[in-house]
Amino acid sequence: MFIEKYCPINDNKISFSREQGSNFAKQVADDFNPLHDIDAKRFCVPGDLLFSIIIAKSGLHKKMTFDFSGMVNDNIALTFPQKIDNSFDIKDDNDKTYLNVSVSGEATHNPQLIDALTKAYVDFSGHTFPDILVKLMFENSVMINPARPMIMYQSMSIDLQTLDAESVTLKLSKTSLTIEGKRGDAWLEFDLLSNDQIIGHGKKHMLLSGLRSYEQEVIDTMVNQYRESKANYKA
Repeated sequence: MFIEKYCPINDNKISFSREQGSNFAKQVADDFNPLHDIDAKRFCVPGDLLFSIIIAKSGLHKKMTFDFSGMVNDNIALTFPQKIDNSFDIKDDNDKTYLNVSVSGEATHNPQLIDALTKAYVDFSGHTFPDILVKLMFENSVMINPARPMIMYQSMSIDLQTLDAESVTLKLSKTSLTIEGKRGDAWLEFDLLSNDQIIGHGKKHMLLSGLRSYEQEVIDTMVNQYRESKANYKA
C-alpha cells in the first residue's frame, strides 16, 4: 500500500519523524498547514496520516468513526491494532489516548479499495483550508485568529453501503458552522462515489477557536501566505 512509503505499518507500535509527517501532509494531502512544517514549534502529525494507517493496518469497515483527543508530536510511539472488533483507543506508552476508533459492519483488506478511499479522502481533507473553510467563514461573518490560526480536527465518520468497489471519488455535499462565542464547530459532509454511483457518505468535524469578525483583507493575507508556502515547496 502507498502509505508504507511514509511509515512502516507492520509494527504494533509506530512513531513518526517530523519529516515523515510533513512529507505526508505536503505530498499526499497537499496540506500546507504550518503545524505540519518540519521546523514548526508546535509540530503535529497529520490526523489524516493516523486515519490512513488504521485502515491500511486494521482494515476498512462499512461504518467507522474516528474521534481525535490529542495532537501527536514527532517520535511518540503509538500502539495500532491488527484488528478492531468494536472500538480501540490509540495510545502512547504512558497510556495517553490520542484517537478512538469505533467500527461496525463488514470489513475488507482489499488494498485497491483502501488505497483509493485513502487518497480520495486525504485529498479532500487536505484542501479544507482555504478551499472550503474560507467560504464557510465568509458566509458566517467570522474568521480565525490570523496570529494563531487554530483549526483542530475533532472527528470523522464514514458509512459505506458496499465494500465491492475499487475506485472511489469524493464529493462535498453540505457544510455548516455553529458558533458559540469565540468557538465554532464546522461540519463538512460528503458523498463517496464509485463509477459515478454513490456508495456511501461521510462527515468531518473541526473546531475553530479564537473567532472574530470577518475581515477580507486579513483573510486574503492568510490565504496568500498559505499559497506562497505551497509554491515555495513545489518550486
